[in-house]
Amino acid sequence: MQKKDFDAVVGAIKRAKTRTTAAIRELLRDRDTKAEAAALAGKRLTARGRVSALFDEGTFVEIGALVKRRATEFDSGAAVDSDDFEGVICGYGAVGGRLVYAFAQDYFRSKGAIGEAHARKICSLYDMAIKNGAPIVGIFDSSGAFVFEGVSALAGYGKIMKAVSQASGVIPQIAIIAGTCAGSCAAIASMFDIVILSEQNGKIYTNVTSDKTDLSVVSISVKDEISAIIEAKALLTILPDNNAAGTVRIDGARDASVLVDVSVIEEEGYDAHAVLSAISNNTYHELYANIAPEIICALAPVGSIVSGVVATNPAVKDGALTNEAAIKAARFVTFCDAFNIPVVTLVDSAGLDLENNSTYPHAAALARLASAYAEAECPLVTVVTGRAYGAVYTVLGSKAIGADVAFALDSAKIGAMSAQSAVAFLWDDKFAGAKDPAVRRKELEAEWDERFGNATEAAMKGEIDDVIPSDELLAHIASSLEMLSMKDAGIPTKRRSNLPL
Repeated sequence: MQKKDFDAVVGAIKRAKTRTTAAIRELLRDRDTKAEAAALAGKRLTARGRVSALFDEGTFVEIGALVKRRATEFDSGAAVDSDDFEGVICGYGAVGGRLVYAFAQDYFRSKGAIGEAHARKICSLYDMAIKNGAPIVGIFDSSGAFVFEGVSALAGYGKIMKAVSQASGVIPQIAIIAGTCAGSCAAIASMFDIVILSEQNGKIYTNVTSDKTDLSVVSISVKDEISAIIEAKALLTILPDNNAAGTVRIDGARDASVLVDVSVIEEEGYDAHAVLSAISNNTYHELYANIAPEIICALAPVGSIVSGVVATNPAVKDGALTNEAAIKAARFVTFCDAFNIPVVTLVDSAGLDLENNSTYPHAAALARLASAYAEAECPLVTVVTGRAYGAVYTVLGSKAIGADVAFALDSAKIGAMSAQSAVAFLWDDKFAGAKDPAVRRKELEAEWDERFGNATEAAMKGEIDDVIPSDELLAHIASSLEMLSMKDAGIPTKRRSNLPL
């Protein structure tokens, strides 16, 4: 660094130190006004505008408001601006009356570049959120690392990653992709529980040679950043504050004892969203809709209790369990279990999809799903609404793998294999010489279902708790969730047994 540049840096620092707090506040207000004008021209919100939209009016309190990046030997005089405060806004406030923490990267301050001070502000926010057991929302809009800081900027990424990892499974984390989120920043956002993408300006990617958004990490896509903030606020009303907060209930929920019309399940290739709408009163929040639509994952009130619903969808690939669907469901079940959110599983599937067009090994995908259900300690309620054959029956929340309660509709079919496969492999000799093999085959398939594939057979063996009519679906699920709302996976704590008289 030349002497004139060094003197410029020192002079800027001295001028900043002699300013009064009032002068600094006035400077910040001026910067925000200019940022608002630039944001308006680009049809986007400022970081402060995003924060204001997220929190209840008048409740946001900023922390680390005057933090600035320290000068380094990599800076030139032109690169250091004494008026340029750190490009991230951090603080806390109320969302729907509940404590929430948030950070919003400010593209209009140093383009939201991440450096040492930027990371320190976010990590301090995380410390507060974890200690106080409250959710955190991260609004991403950054050009990347502050390259003049060199390895210090890279260390900043690592510290944020560690903070996010430590909070994972302790407090809910929601990421809003409002602008550019690339490289290591994309990795950080992907570590959050839920990622909401604003399609208007948001981009999340790791490949620096292409800015194509990676939809595989996006939980919810909405048209613009206001919609993203509204979605985040809605999710915060149904998520627990932390992993010890207990069951979340919805005030004013409808009577769960009412009969529901799910007759759509009698139709071939029906859309399972219709069943989800019926049991949630059409108030669910679907996650990962861009990935593996053959299975649906959604947060929904079932009765009055917020639950995670996993439902195979016969409208797509006949509800077959693909590798991608297995991984998607495993991720969702793990998330629900981390925060003790009950999981309701609805099964109607053609079976495993064993096509070799997947980039993920079949056994590994099934293993992840099986592990997610087997290790889950949250309440698990499963209903076989249609077909459940072989491994699909086992891994999708069967009683054997860990479900607390399992029902089947009276039209459900459960077995080691489908009637079509069983007749083809085991009873082929019974229709080979028939006058009309096709007709005889159908008769044998019906016989197989009656003898080996009906839900009553499974109930008699204790693997299904009850066989129920379809219109009582909601009532039975809601009743089970109420019963399990105080579930403790461990042995009840006690001092000693009470001796009989």
